[in-house]
Formats: sequence, C-alpha cells, structure tokens
Amino acid sequence: MSVLLFFIDGLGLGRNDPEANPAVGNGFSLFGAHQEEPFPLKLQGGGLLSSIDANLGVDGLPQSATGQVTLLTGINAAQLLGRHLPAFPNVRLRHILKEHSLLLRIKQMGMRPVFINTFRPIFFTLLPSLQWRLSTTTVATLAADVPFFSIEDIERDRSIYHDFTNQELIKKGFAVKRRSSEEAASVLAGALENHDFILYEHFLTDRAGHARDLEWGRQLLTDLDRLLLRLVDLLDRERHTLLVTSDHGNLEDLSIKTHTRNPVPLMLWGKKARQGMENIHSIQDISPFVLDILGGEV
Repeated sequence: MSVLLFFIDGLGLGRNDPEANPAVGNGFSLFGAHQEEPFPLKLQGGGLLSSIDANLGVDGLPQSATGQVTLLTGINAAQLLGRHLPAFPNVRLRHILKEHSLLLRIKQMGMRPVFINTFRPIFFTLLPSLQWRLSTTTVATLAADVPFFSIEDIERDRSIYHDFTNQELIKKGFAVKRRSSEEAASVLAGALENHDFILYEHFLTDRAGHARDLEWGRQLLTDLDRLLLRLVDLLDRERHTLLVTSDHGNLEDLSIKTHTRNPVPLMLWGKKARQGMENIHSIQDISPFVLDILGGEV
C-alpha cells in the first residue's frame, strides 16, 4: 500500500456563488462542490468527497503554519499555541515537526517517504539554519532527513514543481519544458510505484485567493481538475490511496482577501476511502489516517 497526500493550500468549501467562488459553475468534475452539498459526495473514479474542519477549536482565522503543522503531525498546533500562526513555523512548531513529522514517522517504520516538490537552486545554497526557518513542508522534510529534489529531477520525471505546469520556472529563465496536467499526473503515478508515502504541495491557490483573482483561480482549478482526473485513471486502487485536502479556506470566497473559517475538502480514492470518510473530521485526523493505512502506530 502507498499513499499520496496531495495538499492544496488555501482551498475551502464556500457558498454557491459563482461571482465569489471560482469552483462554482465552471463545469469542474472534482471542484464544483460547495457548503450546501449533502456530504459525502461520490466523485469520478470511485472517489468520495467530504467537508472537514480546519479551525481546530481556536478563534480567529486559520493560518498556514499552525494548519500545516497540524496536518503533517496530527497534533493540534493552534490549540498548543493558543492561536493561529501564519506563514512559517516558529521555534515551538519546528520542535514538534522535528519529533512528529509524518515523513519522519513513516521513515522510522522502515518505509520510503518523499516530498516530491522541486526546489530551485537557491535553496541548496542556503545555510541549514536558514533552511530550517522555511515552510512547514520543508521543515518536515529536513526532520526526516529525506533528500530534496532539484531542477534536474524535473527532466528525469522524478519530481514536479509547486506550479506543476513549469510556467513559473520558464518565466524565471530555467530551461525546462512546459508540462501538461496529464504529464504531471504521470510523474506522480510513477512515484507511487517507488515510494510508500508521497507529499505534494500546491500553493498558487492561496496566492490567487489573496489576490482575489477570479480568472486565475478558475484556471488553477481547471489545471488541478485535469491533473487529478488523470491521476485517478492511473491509480491501482487496491494498492494506492490518494488523499486531497487543504489547510484552510481562502480561494473559495473572493469577496474578501483573507483566509476563511470555511470547512476544507477531503477527497479520497482507494479501498480505504469509506473508512477515511468515517474517521477524518478535521485536518488533525489526516496524519493518523495515513499512519493507519501504512500499518504504523497512531
């Protein structure tokens, strides 16, 4: 059994309002749901969609640092701090990741975890002390002592950039080819054959939400919809589990430029999908579910 955790930053389930919610009314196969739907919903390819909590029992708007640490450890980071923390983890949250990162725990089980995002050359020139001050996913990977992927790995079809089309890299002058959503899906499907756990992070959705850019949001969801539909076609649902979720809402309500307290989606494909729908109620339940699938101690 192998698991792919496909993390989409800043994507909640909003109102049925096409003027504020780019997911609504655009013919998406996977991203057209809104808060008023009767969950769980059936998805193409035998998947299921539900709505889960990202507020974690703490007042205020959910934020990236506490949400992502919770997602990748199963520890309620917002309650631990008594507040939601934006951006990157602070010292206390980094300590939690160093001991409880999902990547680390899976590696300790003798399995092969990987963070499949590509990193630009500048990352590898940073001092370790600076690398440890970066994003939650970066710190979780460092904690597990798992290798990072470089630009060269894109050409070898071993990794994908956070912008899986590579358009951002091309604009920055990197000599990489543009990838279709379907080609990116093939890379992820291939990785499932070589790793027990794969983490992928896509965060342009959060940027589009803060920019309140409806057309950009629609295009991002179009590309994500195509990628996931192709990926589902390539899955061996007896051996592979695909889990798609987010850390907090944002893109689903462009009437404001901040995060939201909306629930976030939980999409699951694989023979454990129904079990996940029953056991995952908030983003804190994601890591325990993954560990359970892989046979680890929760």
